[in-house]
Amino acid sequence: FLIDWINTTLKEEHIVVKSLEEDLYDGLVLHHLLENLGSLKLDVDKIALTEKKQRQKLSVILEAVAKCLQLEENQLKWSVESILTKDLLSTLHLLVAIAKHFEPNLAMPSNVQVETITIENTSRGLKTANAVEYITENKENLEAQSKDDAFDELFSRAPDKLDAVKKVFLQFVNQHVGKLGLNVKDIESQFADGVILLLLIGQLEGYFLNLRDFFLTPASTTEMV
Repeated sequence: FLIDWINTTLKEEHIVVKSLEEDLYDGLVLHHLLENLGSLKLDVDKIALTEKKQRQKLSVILEAVAKCLQLEENQLKWSVESILTKDLLSTLHLLVAIAKHFEPNLAMPSNVQVETITIENTSRGLKTANAVEYITENKENLEAQSKDDAFDELFSRAPDKLDAVKKVFLQFVNQHVGKLGLNVKDIESQFADGVILLLLIGQLEGYFLNLRDFFLTPASTTEMV
């Protein structure tokens, strides 16, 4: 996804990236990317041939990124050294941060994670530690949390508006289950046994629920569950 995004962004400049590790470490692509996305004018040469020049170039580029993204040094998941040594994890973190800042509406795959192994050389020998690191956010969880927060705020700060919200939901429910000859008047009581909820889902998704799969008129708590 990131390779396609970079190549689409820099198409007019005839830049083609094939490998994130091999094509980004010297700062050339990052330089063009930032100029293109953020209209940033960086005071560095376009091409840096020596390692010293590449390190200087990356230092200027990453400083500009941190300033744009308003990140403190302890928040950075990359460094000049890690990008220069072709560390893929650091490169991914850097590109995701740039993409999220400059093009927040990109349909980036969510909940991407990798397992990392850290090896430390101690007096007793090599010590290893495994961990899971997230590259992109879990958008579904974030959206669900955002919705929960909105309803929590409604209950705690604006209980007087609750009836108006319930009225909107009732209209929405009846608009769909009304096609089945049903009419909901009370959300709490009529949704309690799960029947209306099942029929509503069927109507919204456009499929028929086999009546043998559930109790249309449940007579006990077990049948409701």
